[in-house]
Amino acid sequence: MSQNLQLKFAEKLSILNDRGRGILVRIYNIKKTCSDPKTKLPYLTEKSMESAIKCIMRKFPAIDIRSNSNHLSSIQKDKSDILKNLTSFYNSFVDVLEFREYVNELLSSMDSYQMYMDINVNYDLTKGYLDLIVTYTSLFFMVSRVDDRKVLLGMYNCAYELSNGSSEPSFPRLGQMLLDYDHPLKKLTEEFTPHWRLLADALLSLQVLFPRRNLPAEQWRSAHMLSVISVPANMLTPAVSETMQCEYLSLEVMERWIIIGFLLCHNSLNLDPACLKLWKEAMQCSLCIELFRDEVLFHHKVTEELFSSMKGYSKRVADIKECREEATSKSGSLHRERRLFLRTTVKELSIILAEEPGLLGPKILFVFMALSFSRDEISWLVRHAENITKTKSPEDYVDSNIAELLFVMEELRGLLYKYKKIIQRYFVLYLAHFDAVVLSETIQNLSVCPEEESVIMSSFVNSLTSLNIKQVENGEEFNFQGFRLDWFRLQAYTSVAKTPLILRENLKLASLMNTIIFHTKLLDNLHGLLEETADLTLFCFYPRLFEKVFSQSIEEPTQLPYLIAFPMVCSHFSSCIHDMCPEEYNVLQKRSLGLCNNFLDEIAKQASGCMIQLCYEQHNLSEKLLPKYTAQTISKAVNKKRKKPVSKKVEPNREKPGIESLRKDRVVDTNMDKHHLTLTEYCIAINYVRELVIFEHTVLPSEYLTSQLEIRLTRAIMQLARYSQATQEIAKPSEVLSGVKAFIAFIHSVGHYVNIDVSRICKDVLLQQSQAIDANGEMTLTTAYTNWYLESLLRQTSTGIIIHSPAVRAFVTIPVENMQIFNAEEYSDVSEMQALAELIGPYGMKHLSEHLMWHITSQVNELKKLVVENMDILAQVKSNLHKPDVMTYHAKRLTSTENVLKRMIIIGVILNFRAMAQEALRDVLSSHIPFLMGSLQILNDVVSPATDIKDLLAIYELTSAAGVSCLVDPALVIALSNQKNEGSTEDDYRLASLLMVYIAVSLPILASDPMSIYNQEHQGHRNNIHCAAKAINEIAAALYTIHKKDVRQHLTEFLAFASMSLLQIGQETDKLLVKNRESIYLLLHMLIEESPFLEMDMLEPYFPYVLLRNAFREVYRPVMMTTG
Repeated sequence: MSQNLQLKFAEKLSILNDRGRGILVRIYNIKKTCSDPKTKLPYLTEKSMESAIKCIMRKFPAIDIRSNSNHLSSIQKDKSDILKNLTSFYNSFVDVLEFREYVNELLSSMDSYQMYMDINVNYDLTKGYLDLIVTYTSLFFMVSRVDDRKVLLGMYNCAYELSNGSSEPSFPRLGQMLLDYDHPLKKLTEEFTPHWRLLADALLSLQVLFPRRNLPAEQWRSAHMLSVISVPANMLTPAVSETMQCEYLSLEVMERWIIIGFLLCHNSLNLDPACLKLWKEAMQCSLCIELFRDEVLFHHKVTEELFSSMKGYSKRVADIKECREEATSKSGSLHRERRLFLRTTVKELSIILAEEPGLLGPKILFVFMALSFSRDEISWLVRHAENITKTKSPEDYVDSNIAELLFVMEELRGLLYKYKKIIQRYFVLYLAHFDAVVLSETIQNLSVCPEEESVIMSSFVNSLTSLNIKQVENGEEFNFQGFRLDWFRLQAYTSVAKTPLILRENLKLASLMNTIIFHTKLLDNLHGLLEETADLTLFCFYPRLFEKVFSQSIEEPTQLPYLIAFPMVCSHFSSCIHDMCPEEYNVLQKRSLGLCNNFLDEIAKQASGCMIQLCYEQHNLSEKLLPKYTAQTISKAVNKKRKKPVSKKVEPNREKPGIESLRKDRVVDTNMDKHHLTLTEYCIAINYVRELVIFEHTVLPSEYLTSQLEIRLTRAIMQLARYSQATQEIAKPSEVLSGVKAFIAFIHSVGHYVNIDVSRICKDVLLQQSQAIDANGEMTLTTAYTNWYLESLLRQTSTGIIIHSPAVRAFVTIPVENMQIFNAEEYSDVSEMQALAELIGPYGMKHLSEHLMWHITSQVNELKKLVVENMDILAQVKSNLHKPDVMTYHAKRLTSTENVLKRMIIIGVILNFRAMAQEALRDVLSSHIPFLMGSLQILNDVVSPATDIKDLLAIYELTSAAGVSCLVDPALVIALSNQKNEGSTEDDYRLASLLMVYIAVSLPILASDPMSIYNQEHQGHRNNIHCAAKAINEIAAALYTIHKKDVRQHLTEFLAFASMSLLQIGQETDKLLVKNRESIYLLLHMLIEESPFLEMDMLEPYFPYVLLRNAFREVYRPVMMTTG
């Protein structure tokens, strides 16, 4: 044994397998880098390098720098950059060369020592050996598939020689290696001729295991494979086998061993019928096998080409064709049935273990078998779906139910991690109190046991007996790596010829130790076992197919709850990173995050879309309860009571609210039922996992749903308004509010389905509607209603079609023949304005107010221009207040008086609308925040005119934002102060004073306007001149507040001018000019009623109250006659 110790077969196999995989990753990365135009090195594509590349390819590997200096001049220029960028590529091929030498040396040593290989006995040794053979073969296949390999090595060597004066030392051997392995299979079969016996023996040890694992689903089903409850009495009995680690060994791995192994030792197929039988069975399993990741080998074609070129292999060529036909016709259906069996059986296993996690101890083997079987079937499907494009039965390579199988695999993984402590407790006791005892007895019963082997095996027993349950309870970390390596070494020592202790003669010891090794992995290497049995990183290298499978699953209603498996699989992609190829990290990280993001985003889109559909269903139900739909029902009831004849006109019958709840047959599903079921399944998927870790990035599935729901809900609420800029149509605020309430009520109920912050979503969405644009830059309810009220409602008031009615506190449409227009009162009454305030909130009302103020300031600017035009006349008018005749004379000289009044009316209409909006906002906030509103009202009441102007405006701005009315409108003050003229403050003040005079002396011309007649029903004038009263009060208060003047005094002065002007109407003899005199007199009363600064007794010195009383009697006379 001392001599065997020096050979270190176990250590070399472990190291070379890991290093071989690392080199394979690097060569794979070089292949992908050079084949992708985006990542391909510029030296391989630049035109300046074409001559050098052609020269290298023609002369490789004997490239003479001197004789080809003209062709290689481009390399001379960039030699330093070429060396810098190609060093890692070149060194990778050097590593391949060194790896080849080490492997050949090891294989020769193992042959010379006549080692014995049997997967059932020395499992680790045989598996390590076969893995190394496959890795070695795959590596040279991969090297031969790097199209630019000769260019890369030749260019590097040229640059190296130009820089150092001599060729790179490894280049001659590298060049020869590339030439030898241009057709790798031919060279590999030659290399392995000395190793045929050992390799064939290792493969032949699979002749029982492989057929036993490669059974159809019917036999699995009849044998109750993976069933924990098939025999209830044995539920607590540990699942054991003489070949524990072979039970979960990948069928795909064994298939690859057999196919590649017999390619290298093909002579065994002619010499041994058992080898031929095993090979044929493997050849019938699939149409292609994995070389590495997404690189596959079409083994039928490759084997046929090899055997066709060799003598004595015509029968084997016929066998290959027969196997290909068998695989083409039967393998698809075979694997489809297996997947169907595994979906149901593994799901059952997962449910039972979730309910009874204590069964994870005795039945842990079933879990790893289920994971391994499922992984093999998924891998087969992915490989064939991507690479087998021409087939008579494409349905064999499509599985829309694959999501369920992925999900149950993830569920089993989750159970193992969740109940890791239970598993550890069970197997600590199992190892210490059963395995250790049986191992001790087995060692004692050995007929031959040399001292060195005895020491190692005694250490095994001591390690096991030292285990105790407190180690698990204290959370101690177990480490059995040394234990397992010692057993690996012992397998190597006892599997060579002429050793005292022969392992194959002590099968009980081998079986027991293999079982113990499995048990130790459950204590310290659970993650490694899962990587071995449940590795789904293959999807990382088939991203297009992965997305296609996801798309197929999302269209299958039964698979919706399992969709979360796709992003969960992405969380395992980090395990395919190898330390020898850090360049892959960023690429794979980006791909994994991209796939995960796409999957979660699509799930969230579908779920949020389903929620919005349900919102609309709830909106339709809510809409049936709107008052407008009760009119027909009330009318029918009244007519029936009065026994009026039924109208012959057929009216469509509307379903009564609540009729949808009457179910005659529970089998019949409504749209709402279907949407609820779909939503439930999507939410199950999203709720399944709280967070995913993708390459150190933490991803929250619920946040994707939150984001998508916000976007879709925002758009859906906007669609409720049905706003059209072209036709200027929009839904009534009350109807939109009813729909929004239905939406929000349902969204709150979503909290019962999925764990998301629905309150935050609703607040964010509704808050966005109070802004000019939402988070996506799209129009909101605030902008839509602001535009509509300004462009449609308020603009129509100047035509006389719509008037402001103080009586009903709304704008009213006056019917006009041959003209169809919306009913303004349906959009502007108290309930609608309150609904608008509910919808857009204080921020939205502020936005509306700002736009109203912009229109007012535009009108005030125009008024100031008119004042400037008539400034001299107005100065004379103002100076002759106590000379009525002179004042009247100068007043008649003024121009554009009608324009002044028209603009004041427009301002008044806008201010009245704003007052209605502010009142509605105050009412809404008073119901929501009564205590805060009370405080604001008190703050507003304690302010006096003596308060500093800045403090006054700050307080007014605060209270006005909540809808509280103020002595002076702060928004108007701010808007007008921003529009002050560039001249001195005195000049601006003078303009303001003359403007008020201008307005006052222009009032008499309204008496001649036939539209100035007072409408007693609406308590206003047809041409809205009653709105001028509010305009005069608000504009005067704002202007004089800006100039820090006494508003009361100046309004009293305005009363004097207005009264004097209106009294002059009585002296007119033309009846047309005084037709509506009484209606105009009422303006003075309205002015005082609207103003917080004026009182009625202030009017008496300038205008006799008896005239007002007579005016009221005159305008209300028709009403009195009608009622009297």
